[in-house]
Amino acid sequence: MLYKRILITGANGLLGQELVDLMSRYPEYDVLATGRDAAPRFASQSCGYAPLDITSPADIARIFQDFTPTVVINCAALTQVDECETDRDECWKVNSEAVEHLAKQCYAIGAHLIQVSTDFVFDGNDGPYREDARPNPISFYGKSKQAAENAAHGAGLDKWSVARTVLVYGTGEKLTRSNFVLWVLDKLSNGESINVVTDQYRTPTYAPDLAAGIERIARYGKSGIFHLSGREYISVYEFARTIAEVYDLDTSLLHPTDSTRFSQTAARPLKTGFIILKAETEIGYRPRSLKNALRHLGVRLGLPATAS
Repeated sequence: MLYKRILITGANGLLGQELVDLMSRYPEYDVLATGRDAAPRFASQSCGYAPLDITSPADIARIFQDFTPTVVINCAALTQVDECETDRDECWKVNSEAVEHLAKQCYAIGAHLIQVSTDFVFDGNDGPYREDARPNPISFYGKSKQAAENAAHGAGLDKWSVARTVLVYGTGEKLTRSNFVLWVLDKLSNGESINVVTDQYRTPTYAPDLAAGIERIARYGKSGIFHLSGREYISVYEFARTIAEVYDLDTSLLHPTDSTRFSQTAARPLKTGFIILKAETEIGYRPRSLKNALRHLGVRLGLPATAS
């Protein structure tokens, strides 16, 4: 059996934890999880763990020398859009320059780099998008991720992949950030009213489905750009209503509004979302339906969900 040595950065985050859990189950993978923390946030898996400062070329070189990965999946990023707008130096260092360092090391040893990216590389005027759509980010976060995509090419011909995704949700252990579904559940469960925008459209993505898509890119050694998201193209408000309905929560607590009523530091694209036909055709990507994904998440959270 030919083993693939999988290096996962940002392994303590939502997607990182899902990838570690999934890929550790396969005997053909030797997985090394890395993150900023001295120890993993997740329970012990059949993999190693090492602390890694993704912005340090010396740290990256040391990890590559010690582990010699065949596949590198970069989940590490600053994703707080407003924070990226105000702290541009740190955003660029983590989201762009770090990918250049990874790509350089991948090129040196012939490793395959899979870079996780975002729908925010688009301006939101023409969604949902295919892989060949022209990026035009309207926030600094989006610009940093577009630069990361470009940097990934430095891993070499047929040795780079970009996995773009949209509005990822799920759960994990000791996560430092919440996500849209957990936020809606928390507010509605406590009887709190929330304002939700009706003019932003997305294809929400369940983290385990995203992890499964990335694993398939690694398994088949696919290069190029892949859009990995859910299939349903809905407004953020419709997404919140679906969450409430699946968990039998009070939908009257949801108040529709639009983006003009929110004062945010960074601009958000209005209509993104993805067309996922390429991923379905080339790697057999099969995301759950939105309601089935929410029910699956409910089981993991220990919450009751409606049958229909």
